[in-house]
Amino acid sequence: MADPRGFLKVRERQTQPRRPVPVRIMDFAEVYERQQKGTLHEQASRCMDCGIPFCHQGCPLGNLIPEWNDLVYKDRMGEAADRLHATNNFPEFTGRLCPAPCEASCVLGINQPAVTIKQVEVEIADQAFDDGNVEPVLPQRHTDRTIAVVGSGPAGLAAAQQLTRAGHTVAVFERDDAVGGLLRYGIPDFKMEKSVLDRRLDQMKAEGTRFRTNVEVGKDISWAQLRRRYDAVVVTTGSTVPRDLAIPGRELDGVHFAMEYLVQSNRAVAGQEVPEQISAEGKHVVILGGGDTGADCIGTAHRHKAASVTTLAIGQQPPSERPGHQPWPMFPTLFEVQSAHEEGGERTYLASTVEFVGENGRVTGVTVAETEFVEGRRVPKAGTERTIKADLVLLALGFTGPEPAGLEQQAGTEFDDRGNVARDGYYMTNTPGVFAAGDAGRGQSLIVWAIAEGRACAAAVDKYLMGETRLPAPVAPTDRAISML
Repeated sequence: MADPRGFLKVRERQTQPRRPVPVRIMDFAEVYERQQKGTLHEQASRCMDCGIPFCHQGCPLGNLIPEWNDLVYKDRMGEAADRLHATNNFPEFTGRLCPAPCEASCVLGINQPAVTIKQVEVEIADQAFDDGNVEPVLPQRHTDRTIAVVGSGPAGLAAAQQLTRAGHTVAVFERDDAVGGLLRYGIPDFKMEKSVLDRRLDQMKAEGTRFRTNVEVGKDISWAQLRRRYDAVVVTTGSTVPRDLAIPGRELDGVHFAMEYLVQSNRAVAGQEVPEQISAEGKHVVILGGGDTGADCIGTAHRHKAASVTTLAIGQQPPSERPGHQPWPMFPTLFEVQSAHEEGGERTYLASTVEFVGENGRVTGVTVAETEFVEGRRVPKAGTERTIKADLVLLALGFTGPEPAGLEQQAGTEFDDRGNVARDGYYMTNTPGVFAAGDAGRGQSLIVWAIAEGRACAAAVDKYLMGETRLPAPVAPTDRAISML
């Protein structure tokens, strides 16, 4: 594919340029700039004729990566967009937000830096919008079936778009005032500006998908009512219950869940009034948790002009190179330097949080100790305690599962032992006609898994309603081969 000798001619992996740190922390615009056309073609040419493209199995969507790399190299961007959209409803989202497990599976990555798959993907999508090639895909026929999708994150949007294109009448219910779920109010604009989301929503509206905002299912309308009104219901509410840290001082003012902070910031950036907004301006910020949500807090705190930013992680610092127990083509756990980490702040590993300390009911510091392992458990090492100054503490410790929201009581739907909505091999819950996809069913995971499950669940719903389906089903709900759980 592409240039058969491209990987020999172009050995350097060159990713998208980033705006200079002193400039980008002054606003919330996207960090990454567009890649130059010549550089993009060179990077696409590195996709080798590997025979067995392991990047296909690395991607839960089964993206046809060698095919669209070849088309980009040949400057056939329109055709590349067609091949990309054949498997991915929202490549402009994944190209910005996905950690790219496909690149970890790239055959070239065995002994050279992997092909910049994610970069090529996002450029194909953005160029397609620039050229006006992203048009509504209207169904060839309309059915008399109606479907309610509850939750408008990537899984819900993918399921809704697929089912609309199959000819069904689809309504997406969102409890917030705008569509998008965490894409709207969880992801900072410096990672993905909301205009990127809005232009895709415009396509979905033109296709016929209906959106119902400010409607909380289970409260404003019951699940039982929804089941009576619609032929099928798809639960895509995400995994939104934050993991707490029950230690002394948790009740102090200034200790918040990360999503409280990020949602308020995103609303303010969108021009909304946010009374008593949590702000990091002039404060010493301590973030517990070293994942993507923690990195989002770092970048946001810098833009709020924090006095200092410290990230604490209870585990060891990951290695910089692929460890032996995670050989190619597995997705390795590596030390990552995201754009937010480039902007400053301190990252501390093997740090166990012992206590939040404060004065007059407000947090003033975080007591931490070194982490030691006792009988396989991570515990604070006695005698190593120290206190870090903190005016604002953000808990970015992940999520434990979906909010029940009356689903069990009103629809009789069961949850599994991990707190997720239980479902069978075809995404259906124990309640006939009620399906679950994305993080609500599989637990906290990646955006690419959410889209893949949304597409597969749509195929299952279509078959349930019509007896057969032509919609593709990329993954089964039990497929966790490269899940990052």
